[in-house]
Amino acid sequence: MRRIFGLTHPVNITRHGLMNSRNKIVSKILFCLTLCQLTSAVLFAQQTVIKGKVTDTESGDPVPFANIVFAGTTIGTTTDFEGFFELKSDEPTDSVYASYIGYITKVKAVQKGQTQVINFQLTPQIVSLNEVVFVAGENPAFEILRNVVRNKKKNDKRSLKSFEYESYNKIEFDIDNISDKLRSKKIFQKISQVMDSLDQIAGEDGKPILPIFISESISKFYLRYDPKLQKEEILKTKVTGVGIEDGGLVSQVIGSTFQQYNFYINWVNLVNKEFISPIADGWKTYYDYELKDTVNVGGHECYRLEVWPKGEQDLAFSGTIWITTKEYALKQVDLLVNKEANLNYIEKIRIQQELEPTDAGPWIPSKVRVLIDIGEITNKSAGMLGKFYSSNKDWVINEPRKPGFYTTLIELAEDARIQEPDFWEQNRHDSLTDTEKHVYAMIDTLRNIPVVKTFTDVLKTAFNGYWKVGKIDLGPYVRSFANNEVEGIRLGLGFRTNINFSDKWIFQGYGAYGFDDQRWKYLGAVDYIIARKPWTKVGFEHRKDMDQIWLLTDDLENSSIFFAFSQFGNITRPFTHTENTFRFETQLRKGWIQRIKIKNEDYKPLFPFAYYVDPGNAESETRSDFKTTEVSFETRFAKDEIFIQNDNQRMSLGTIKWPALTLRYTVGLKDVLGGDFNYHKLNFNIKQSLKLGFFGVSKYSLSGGYIFSQLPYPLLKSHIGNESPFYTQVAYNLMDYFEFVSDRYVSLRYNHHFEGFVLNRIPLMKKLKWRLVANANLIYGDLRDENLDATVPELDDLGNPVPIFKTLSDKPYVELGYGIENIFKIFRVDVFHRLTYLEDPDTRKFGVKFSFQFIL
Repeated sequence: MRRIFGLTHPVNITRHGLMNSRNKIVSKILFCLTLCQLTSAVLFAQQTVIKGKVTDTESGDPVPFANIVFAGTTIGTTTDFEGFFELKSDEPTDSVYASYIGYITKVKAVQKGQTQVINFQLTPQIVSLNEVVFVAGENPAFEILRNVVRNKKKNDKRSLKSFEYESYNKIEFDIDNISDKLRSKKIFQKISQVMDSLDQIAGEDGKPILPIFISESISKFYLRYDPKLQKEEILKTKVTGVGIEDGGLVSQVIGSTFQQYNFYINWVNLVNKEFISPIADGWKTYYDYELKDTVNVGGHECYRLEVWPKGEQDLAFSGTIWITTKEYALKQVDLLVNKEANLNYIEKIRIQQELEPTDAGPWIPSKVRVLIDIGEITNKSAGMLGKFYSSNKDWVINEPRKPGFYTTLIELAEDARIQEPDFWEQNRHDSLTDTEKHVYAMIDTLRNIPVVKTFTDVLKTAFNGYWKVGKIDLGPYVRSFANNEVEGIRLGLGFRTNINFSDKWIFQGYGAYGFDDQRWKYLGAVDYIIARKPWTKVGFEHRKDMDQIWLLTDDLENSSIFFAFSQFGNITRPFTHTENTFRFETQLRKGWIQRIKIKNEDYKPLFPFAYYVDPGNAESETRSDFKTTEVSFETRFAKDEIFIQNDNQRMSLGTIKWPALTLRYTVGLKDVLGGDFNYHKLNFNIKQSLKLGFFGVSKYSLSGGYIFSQLPYPLLKSHIGNESPFYTQVAYNLMDYFEFVSDRYVSLRYNHHFEGFVLNRIPLMKKLKWRLVANANLIYGDLRDENLDATVPELDDLGNPVPIFKTLSDKPYVELGYGIENIFKIFRVDVFHRLTYLEDPDTRKFGVKFSFQFIL
């Protein structure tokens, strides 16, 4: 007999007994295995799985990096950049909460042992960050920040030779904070079908928002350093908006070019303002920090630091940054600018960024989200949300293209606005949410409502000065009416063709009539766009009108409102003229534009005027009317100037860093097309905007000119004065109209905007958010005697010569100004002092100028 151990009792082994024993053993083994499987199944069935998304109640945007935790436990997770999370546990509690700094914590019930979807909508709260006092030793965050600065060069993407990537960008604008009073307005009642859908957009806890614009784009972005060159090819765009007709303008500004945020640079540009980075070289001057903990983010161990500005009105951030413990690189940011900052209309700016390392070392942004919350201008109006999202992938590192590749900063593919129905489903980096799909449908419904179309047409006319009627635009309205001592009441009407007429030919013109002088004035012009890449255009213009001698300058090209205002009241030295102009413009290479102009013009003064046909000859004939024929060659170089095209118009957005230089040479041709004079003129101009970070923004314009020939004064340089009560940058604000004339000069206009640098530090002033401005205008010039002698002197009733104008000789003209802008957010008041040429008792030594401006 053998004893089998492991059974409950010994068994006598026989052949028949052995078979029975085996069966019993197998049965028990199967029973145990079945019991284990059942137990495992029961245990698995008891696991609780929660999936969901966390969003902001006000904007509807995802809340990344939020904490999701089973209440009363340490079991939790964080949301990803899109706000999604998944949380599993075998031992959950009956509730789960979502929390994040700056938001009110929210708790929801959990069904144990089930897989379920639980979404959270968190409500922002206004919190005052308490000062943190470290009792012993140095703030532990300081050493981390010092290491970040030491390692900037190897972590900053600017250390790369070049990079390129595919970028997906999504932009949405919504109207929010729609009050019941506003909903009761007639225009809102007529869009009740859309208003009824707001709750679906808002979600269970969210605030209703009314979408008015959404866009998507896919582009290729290229950048190289040494020299720094940049280019973006916008491959596809999709634009849907109320009152938006995308003539290419919108498609060019929704790409990656305007979504570049690098916190390794000391000053980060947002809404055209300079914000100090929390990892700037001088971080300790502007920020306070607190080290919260160490967490794993995307496989990287990171320090989590909370930051907040030392001055509540400074243009600085508060929020959270994640710094890797190994490389001391920026891994994530979630930063906020609150309404206490010295900004207009903006309640909040939030920027979230996620970065990834490259094989070469530096870190690059993979995803960026920006929220701009614009507050209500009045209690009866609504606010607005601007939401910007970028996703970048398919990076190519350190393979720079040849410099010639970067000729155009932004290129819009010819078929960018044409795509197959399923293109976006296949190519967008992230799928649209159900809410975003509903936004598209809502906007399509909204923009087809007649009252909305009329309202948006009025707004567009007020903005660009033209009213679109099919294939033509009527305007500009600022020149449709005038009233002055020469013409009396002047009524006019103008037009220009738009891209619906032709994408090559542009026709424009106007007609006006003065009821006192009983003269018709008119203009007719045609332009032909030879090429858009590179931009090349040719045109011809015929014009007959009345003007003033002191306004014969190219300085007023971008000051149509000032020019229109000058057509009211007293007219200084008016004349009628007929002008024929041929013009040609082309872009020779990146930043380099060449213009050629041929102009033939006759002048018929409406004031006492005569000049000597042969100056210096006592027997010289005198004339009043004269003609000129001239050819101008203009070269403009602006290394980083940004141009965009809107239908048939090309617009400059200015330069980023470098100055813009313009050089013009003009030659007058006697006896060509009736010209009466030979002459040579040379002019130059340098303009630049200097961003000085904490100290504000400076702008200067340095100009000079030299006229080599002997000419009567209407053909010399008349410096622009300003006798109006309004401030303008193109004029000398305490100089009279036609006060100074030169044939050689150098001028400097300088103005500085202090932003909140000074007044933010004054306790009783900082709540007003006023901002100081400073101005300095000066001219140093002269007028040669030969040009003084070219004009017949004007005489008074007694036959004595009457001074016509003044000349700049032994000293410069100088005026200094200071003022305050941002009064009630729209007013600006400047005080000016004139320091030279004060001998005339009628000279204005002191003046106050007013202006209106909409600035952030």
